[in-house]
Parts: sequence; structure tokens; C-alpha cells
Amino acid sequence: MARQSTHQTKPNAEKNPRRESTASGQKDASVNRIASHNYFLLEKFEAGVVLSGTEVKAIRGGKANLKDAYGLVKDGELWLLNCHISPYEHGSYSNHSVDRTRKLLVHKEEVRKLVGKTQQKGLTLIPLRLYFKNGRVKVEMALAKGKQLWDKRETERRRTADSEAREAIARSRKA
Repeated sequence: MARQSTHQTKPNAEKNPRRESTASGQKDASVNRIASHNYFLLEKFEAGVVLSGTEVKAIRGGKANLKDAYGLVKDGELWLLNCHISPYEHGSYSNHSVDRTRKLLVHKEEVRKLVGKTQQKGLTLIPLRLYFKNGRVKVEMALAKGKQLWDKRETERRRTADSEAREAIARSRKA
């Protein structure tokens, strides 16, 4: 006769319960929410970021801001400018500079594509979000075109019309 076990296991236990959701890659470290309001996002791609140790720890703590940041292709390399990462609280003399220019890691063929596209009138590189993937900091960049004021109004009009239509459909299903 088989012996019954009295030991109960917890289903779906996390690998490391002490690790934060940002560090484990479940939550974005920083999001540029105003980017989709100010720009038409044409193409998105992922890039690695060259950072120092205190910068990574500050990002894990949620101290990064992408609001005024932008990308630049210079001498065949991709750079991230104006990305604000606050100093790490427990960092000493080795703390990083807050608004330094950071190098982005992408393949050569992607850089070649971006050189031609960013030289077109009105196209720029905008960072959308900063996140962790397999323990490394990644940034999602987008090739974007700036919106005019009337474009922003039209987008808002469309969004409210879509939400009203969804609400009407939901109401008709309930009745």
C-alpha cells in the first residue's frame, strides 16, 4: 500500500522571492509615456546599454528618467543622450555622472539602416522604455516622426471614439 505524504508544496513558487519585480524583468524600470503622445512611432528595436555598476543599481531602484532622452548616430555608433539616472544612494566616490552620454549596443546592419533613416527630415530616435532582460539593462528605441498639434487632437478624438464604442458594445451585451 502506498504511503500518503503529509508534506505540502507551494505551487508556482518564485525562483528568488527577495528579488524585486523590476530586477527580474517583470516590470519596466522606466517608461517614456509622453513619447507616443508627441511622436508617431514608426519602427521599434531593442538595444543594450553600456553602464557602470552604480547606474545599474540606481535603475533597479527605479531612479531612471527617459522623458527628455533621445538617440543619436555618430561615427557608426548609436548613443543615448539626456537619459537621467539619479546617483545611487549607497555609492561612494565611484558614483556615476547623472546625465552622461551612454553608448547603445546594436548590430552594425541596424546602425547602417538607422543612419539613412535619421537623416531624413523629421525622423528621430526616441527611447520608449528601460527594462531588464536576463539580468542586463535594455532600452527599447523607436524611429519616430514628430506630431503636429492637430495630429495630437486627432489621436485624442479617435481614442475617445473607440472607448465610447467599446462601452456601448459592453452595455448592449449586458442588457
